[in-house]
Amino acid sequence: MRVLIMADMEGVSGIINWGQVTGGEPMYNEARRLYTAEVNAAVRGARAAGATEIVAVDCHGAGKEWNFNSFIPEMMECDWVAGHPWSRYTELLEKGCHAALMVGMHARAGTPDGVLCHTISTTTWRNLFFNDTCVGEFGINAALCGHFGCPVVLITGDTATCEEGRSLLGPGLHSVVVKQGLGRFSARNTPPKTACSLIEAGARLSLQGPVLTKPYVPAKPTTITIDLSTSDSANRFMGRAGVQVVEPLKVVSQAPDWMTAWNQIWNF
Repeated sequence: MRVLIMADMEGVSGIINWGQVTGGEPMYNEARRLYTAEVNAAVRGARAAGATEIVAVDCHGAGKEWNFNSFIPEMMECDWVAGHPWSRYTELLEKGCHAALMVGMHARAGTPDGVLCHTISTTTWRNLFFNDTCVGEFGINAALCGHFGCPVVLITGDTATCEEGRSLLGPGLHSVVVKQGLGRFSARNTPPKTACSLIEAGARLSLQGPVLTKPYVPAKPTTITIDLSTSDSANRFMGRAGVQVVEPLKVVSQAPDWMTAWNQIWNF
């Protein structure tokens, strides 16, 4: 059984401000330890459920040489991918992946009780829609997995994030809440050891029984709509095939399927 783990820092218990997730800042190393520990907890749960190949992908852009490189190597308990462009690692998915686990996820932009909520920190996106469904980074990652026929079976993060995930994929998605957002920069946190125990158990349960979620594949043909925050950010979409700037703050990408529509707007 192959299992892919996609991980981000903002949804980890104890993390509540940008300084903790920015490489080189005073609290970053402590946050890296918390982050790596939660990923390892998911690894242990997956192994207990029978996973034979596990790859964890660091999806957090911490800046500079830490970009997608925030796991602490000597702590890692499985193979991991570092330094790869965001949401572009597909090797394990192409080989055929039983399930994906999403660890440390955060809520989409504009979620009132979503800790450090945003939709891709390097953009000015206020809203992102796949057809008529508003999604955040969890939805993007789920669609990437779904394109290769892989279901997402677990999400961990704050309460708002877990609710967002279950709203998208249904009640069959296992969720582990590790903190309750009290605003964008405040949370009631679960003790890290307890959070890791919960994640380990959640990963094991999500993989042991029958998979209760389907691969997330937005309906075809697919329309991706972006609500921007600033008019100048529309410039980067000008002249792209399949993409239209329909309003000063609205961009639309249309294609026969999700991956094609996504590639038209998210290049690297």
